[in-house]
Amino acid sequence: MQIVLPDKVRRIIQVLQANGYEAYAVGGCVRDRILGREPEDWDITTSASPKETKSLFARTFDTGIEHGTVSVLLDGETFEVTTYRIDGKYEDGRRPGEVRFTRSLSEDLLRRDFTINAMAYNDEDGLVDLFGGLEDIGRRTIRCVGNPEERFSEDALRILRAVRFASQLGFTIAEDTKEAIRRLAPNLRKISAERIQTELVKLLVSPHPECIRLAYELGITQVILPEFDAMMETKQETPHHFCSVGEHTIHALSHIAPDKTLRLTMLFHDMGKPAKKTVDEEQVAHFKGHAPVSRQMAADVMHRLKFDNDTLRKVEKLVYFHDYRIPAEIKSVRRTMNKIGVELFPDYMQVRRADTLAQSDYQREEKLANLDGIERLYQEILESRQCVSLKDLAVNGSDLIKAGVEPGPKVGEILKALLEEVIEEPKRNTVEYLLGRVGAIL
Repeated sequence: MQIVLPDKVRRIIQVLQANGYEAYAVGGCVRDRILGREPEDWDITTSASPKETKSLFARTFDTGIEHGTVSVLLDGETFEVTTYRIDGKYEDGRRPGEVRFTRSLSEDLLRRDFTINAMAYNDEDGLVDLFGGLEDIGRRTIRCVGNPEERFSEDALRILRAVRFASQLGFTIAEDTKEAIRRLAPNLRKISAERIQTELVKLLVSPHPECIRLAYELGITQVILPEFDAMMETKQETPHHFCSVGEHTIHALSHIAPDKTLRLTMLFHDMGKPAKKTVDEEQVAHFKGHAPVSRQMAADVMHRLKFDNDTLRKVEKLVYFHDYRIPAEIKSVRRTMNKIGVELFPDYMQVRRADTLAQSDYQREEKLANLDGIERLYQEILESRQCVSLKDLAVNGSDLIKAGVEPGPKVGEILKALLEEVIEEPKRNTVEYLLGRVGAIL
């Protein structure tokens, strides 16, 4: 099999070979090329030691020198070159206690996680596939290299990575690999929140976010996201739904764009339902007040998994407003744009639509028609540049102070009152009208 390598990758490999060393493109980049995907980056493995690699290139820097990785800078691009290595005993289920360099490619490939990630390639030797990775790509299968329990015991994050790769590639997981995951999923407790977060987000924004169901079935979410298990086990006996809270969430994930903020919002939007469920005398379920509970739970989970504050802020707000229903009337749309924020309003609309599409057919046409009407009015507001926020108000704090208002909290109160008048009637957004209203508000 021939793989087209980028020119710079080929040049690095050729420099190493010309000086008596072995060198190959390795891992995910080889897998992606075989699948016809564009690799995110190109990793190179070599028999040269880090010191030997550094001696052959003009510009390098140490990336993970203790693990044999040197970054080579070539014409403005950076490529990681890693020495063949053998990992020592994994003491903590996260990282090897020691790393030993080797001159053997086969020993290096043996330590890798899955067969599809354990292939190497150069133009001289072609594809080096010692563990059936090409065959597993043909079968669309995720399978561990060697003994799956050993691989997962070495680094428990591989348990979550197996599901993540399945979600990104649309592959299934081999049965022996699945069984090892079921047995060893509790080891994920040893993994840092940051590493869990990275893999979870990659799964969610993949072409197959429904693979979170597989994570549930294999006992993974019980460890990293037990709140999701509670959703999967909560039925919704209501005409508006046809499945459990968790299954509704999975459907909603598939109905929204593969954006980090949006997919996280759909993951969390109904997380408060298990806690707020009641059943009336007619055996109909209700979940009143679940939105604020979902918002708090989303914040708790995102803090636990060390998400950045900007993502947390946006997701928290969208979760809180996910069930905020308004009529398709222009005043209501302006008020909601002000309440949620102009920046987040398009996301709010996507969330509302995905939530609706993941519900039962009951009143679906009316719900979608309502959203279509809101969307048209939103576009009209944008096109006519109607004011819905303080930054678009015709006057600001300085204008009020010049007009005689004492500096202080009163300025903000007046601006807020003026904005409410403008949201009610956009034609009022003129300097003359607004300054003329100051006296009445005072």
